[in-house]
Amino acid sequence: MAASTQLGSSAEPPPTHGSPAKPNPKPDPNGGNKSRSDKARSKIPFLHRLDVKGAPYAFVAPFFVIFAAFSFYPLIYTAWISLHQVELSTFDVMTWRGLGNYTALFTDERFWNALRNTVTIGVISTVPQLLMALGLAHLLNYKMRGSTFFRVAAITPYATSVGAAALVFTMLFQRDFGMINWGLGLIGIDPIDWENSTGASQTAISAIVIWRWTGYNALLYLAAMQAVPLERYEAAAIDGANRWQQFLTVTVPGIKATIVFTIVLSTIGATQLFGEPLIFGQGPNGVTGGTNNQYQTLGLLLYEEGWKNYQMGRAATVAWAMFLLLVLVFVLQRAISRLRNRTH
Repeated sequence: MAASTQLGSSAEPPPTHGSPAKPNPKPDPNGGNKSRSDKARSKIPFLHRLDVKGAPYAFVAPFFVIFAAFSFYPLIYTAWISLHQVELSTFDVMTWRGLGNYTALFTDERFWNALRNTVTIGVISTVPQLLMALGLAHLLNYKMRGSTFFRVAAITPYATSVGAAALVFTMLFQRDFGMINWGLGLIGIDPIDWENSTGASQTAISAIVIWRWTGYNALLYLAAMQAVPLERYEAAAIDGANRWQQFLTVTVPGIKATIVFTIVLSTIGATQLFGEPLIFGQGPNGVTGGTNNQYQTLGLLLYEEGWKNYQMGRAATVAWAMFLLLVLVFVLQRAISRLRNRTH
């Protein structure tokens, strides 16, 4: 009886009617310092969100700041100048012309001649250049002694300045004392007037472009070729494909994206071609693209309008015409690619 009375006195009394039972409190893992842990938890999500959402913008901000200062703003300002008549000597004086500069440009035969020359030089320099680069990359992709030396030698022309390369090739293509005509004379071919002939001058300028950019594109193709899985070549070899068939069915489809990239890059470079024909002309003829404008490109026409004729408004118009031409080419390329993907 005494034991039961002792147990009953130590036991917790049952809850009365109408008063809810109190749950047993759980121990605080932070040792009772609950207010401090709550503050830490409230701060962590904010800092985490700031880090996750704000850090990417902070990383890309320098690029966009530099792009806005040195690319976007000059592009917009050039468009504004193209709508005015502006002379280089009085650059702060502008006369509104609207689309008058564009109307005069599209009715100017010099513009269409420069556009034809740009397209011609671009085609005869880009197509052989990319084909040679593709073959050179295929050879460099083989395991051989001194592969590093050959890869460095391939990129050396790209490291050479435009002025030095164009000057050397200009001396090689001289009519009377050039080494090219000397070599042609050994096989019975008469000397060629490389500067004053339309086809010969454009071929000579294209040779400079091919020499400078073939190794660069070859290394791009080489990097893409080394990323193609070896299992594809092994499967093609098991099916009986020889080296040439493996190149056509495995290598070329495997680096298709890189080929498209080099085509786009070469198109931009061909549209902006300037240094090679300017130095090839050796003086005043370089600005006008020869005595009859036979190799004047859009870049040379822009330079002639702005820094020879002092008409900055018309020069800005040529610059925007070049930009719109590139946009048109890329839109057509995207449309053709989408149409081809739908058909397949």
